[in-house]
Amino acid sequence: MADTLPSVETAVPRWRSLLFVPTHIPRFVETAHERGADGVILDLEDSVPQDQKGEARRQLPECVAKVGRKGASVLVRVNHGLRALAADLDAAVIAGVDALVLPKTDSAEWVLEIANAVSELERERSLPRGRIRFLAQIETPGALQRLAAIALAHPRMVAMALGPEDFSAAVGGAPEFDLLLAPNLSVLFAARAAGLLPLGFVGSIGEFSDSDKLREAATRARRLGFVGALAIHPTQVAIFNEAFSPSAGELEWARRVVAAENDDATHGRAAFSLDGKMIDPPVVRRAHEILALASNNRPTNQRPDRR
Repeated sequence: MADTLPSVETAVPRWRSLLFVPTHIPRFVETAHERGADGVILDLEDSVPQDQKGEARRQLPECVAKVGRKGASVLVRVNHGLRALAADLDAAVIAGVDALVLPKTDSAEWVLEIANAVSELERERSLPRGRIRFLAQIETPGALQRLAAIALAHPRMVAMALGPEDFSAAVGGAPEFDLLLAPNLSVLFAARAAGLLPLGFVGSIGEFSDSDKLREAATRARRLGFVGALAIHPTQVAIFNEAFSPSAGELEWARRVVAAENDDATHGRAAFSLDGKMIDPPVVRRAHEILALASNNRPTNQRPDRR
């Protein structure tokens, strides 16, 4: 039976940085809330050895409480294989979890199957319907052909990100700029068209030791339209938080544009001049979005209900 999740406008989170934490390593879990990330991803997938996944699942409720102590979003990355996924969902659909990270997402049908299972668990456990959202990781070339359908698969979808390492391995290449630019842009366009958060940057997620290179990549990603990125090391968090936040200069420009928009001389006009440049509705919209980012008041997700 298809999930009939009610249509409810839900605030879109601000995820400049999402920090992966291996669920089975207590010292990483204990300090995760101190790293300053907008969200913490408790990993049950790649970073957890096969023989420790069961224990990681058992520890999950305690880990959820710990990493969310300072108000960060709490996400759980589940496994892709059916048997492991079933066990992961049974462990992860609990109070305090804000979203599931779905690795190797390759079809809308897959997203819908998981959404149905999550809804069943929510009903059984008297949890709020639809609170747990989905972040889809795109990690195969086949998924690129179905991005629009994946993005629109279900109202639980809130974000998409390319998995650069897995994607590069799937096509037999290295996670370098030339290979990753086109798929990152494809994910960006599909996410934006569906009203989702586009996350990521053009490069390898594993390169955390070169701070200057990472900062440059993240800054370029924001100029392209991405709103945040996934971090595998705490040192990446501050870089992403800065890169995906408006600068002082941008804020000043945005305030002046909005002030000019509201000025009596320009009010009601489709376009006006500021500092010798034409300001039209798309520019005004960008100014409002910059101010919304600064106030951490993202617009609500107003996508149509898809049952």
